[in-house]
Amino acid sequence: MGVIQRFQLGTVGALTLSVVSSVSIVICNKALISSLGFTFATTLTSWHLLVTFCSLHLALWMELFEHKPFDPRAVMGFGILNGCSIGLLNLSLGFNSIGFYQMTKLAIIPCTVLLETFFFRKNFSRNIQFSLFILLLGVGIATVTDLQLNILGSILSLLAILTTCIAQIMTNTIQKRFKVSSTQLLYQSCPYQAITLFVVGPFLDGLLTKENVFAFKYTPLVLVFIILSCLISVSVNFSTFLVIGKTSPVTYQVLGHLKTCLVLAFGYVLLHDPFSWRNITGIFVAVVGMVLYSYYCTTENQQKTNEAPVQLLQAEEAELDPLLGVEKGANMAGNGAIVAPNAPVWSSNKDLHA
Repeated sequence: MGVIQRFQLGTVGALTLSVVSSVSIVICNKALISSLGFTFATTLTSWHLLVTFCSLHLALWMELFEHKPFDPRAVMGFGILNGCSIGLLNLSLGFNSIGFYQMTKLAIIPCTVLLETFFFRKNFSRNIQFSLFILLLGVGIATVTDLQLNILGSILSLLAILTTCIAQIMTNTIQKRFKVSSTQLLYQSCPYQAITLFVVGPFLDGLLTKENVFAFKYTPLVLVFIILSCLISVSVNFSTFLVIGKTSPVTYQVLGHLKTCLVLAFGYVLLHDPFSWRNITGIFVAVVGMVLYSYYCTTENQQKTNEAPVQLLQAEEAELDPLLGVEKGANMAGNGAIVAPNAPVWSSNKDLHA
């Protein structure tokens, strides 16, 4: 099996794992919060990260992956930023209406596109932009209801958008820059994320719920669901880093909206949540946008793959063409005479080196 085919299979596997694990943990957490009254989301996330780190440490001890240390300042900054983005998203949900919070999540995609365009010179074709517009329109129709604005909630939402976008871009950039796998990056950044949320979690949860996480009555059923949520979170955290590393932050956000649509559908089927034709229409439009995004991404990637051998062949032909050699030692003239290294020689690709 070729390298490209293995990469495609790995990407499909990462996307599938991310969808299945994320939908599972949402259903588990919904039961934990709605049915059992455990509303301490930020503290629960810190436990998720702690269990993830312990699981990865066990995997390292079993030599399932190799530890590869790199710039500790980059790891610390990345871990703290990730933890802050989670806390800010929870604060945004607490100080805004559900509709405005959904708008905040929708704004992450265009913000990521703008940041990658301006700072990383990444080009998004019109087809990709069109498919993202259809996707966001559909998710907006399905999820956004009321839009109650307030100054504090708007500031928190803006900070949540910026930190989330930067953290996800950094996830992709760090893996490629330092040549580390998603597992290696997650293992090294998990402690900083867990510590950040473990410190601020009880305070944020107390601010939002007016309750104390340490005074909560932990029944055996609550403990079972907490343990189950933590175990599923290992797969969620791993697949998040894996998807962003193999694809892009924008693709991960598109996948996130697919999860939202699936959660709505599962909530209606399994939990009998209220559902309307607006939800159905929005989900249908969003799925159309996702299909178009997947199609255009696949087409453009295939086109780049087909162009790569042609460009490589042209580069090899250029190296063999005597008219294109410039100052590579003594060169052969057309009549077989030796030309001095510093003699002026015409080069057809001189504009490329200007």
